[in-house]
Amino acid sequence: MIKPKIDKTMEIESKEFSNKDIAVTYDPCACTLSGTCAKELSHVFSNKIIPWINLDDGKKEEIIKQIKKCPSGALDYYLRTKKKAI
Repeated sequence: MIKPKIDKTMEIESKEFSNKDIAVTYDPCACTLSGTCAKELSHVFSNKIIPWINLDDGKKEEIIKQIKKCPSGALDYYLRTKKKAI
């Protein structure tokens, strides 16, 4: 059996979406397209419009809760901190 060659030039880069409180990263190569995010939190995650993640329509806590349910681990997040004025 001959194994197909993998073309590394076709790799898709991760995406980041952010607002003042949170940044969400998405790795399309890891995504299994289960649709869990769009089914359970459709006002933030959508599979019908671009950009498909709209953080302004959700609360930080509910976004984090949904990201933790991602079965493939394609979604991740980090909290953005406000810089203090000196």
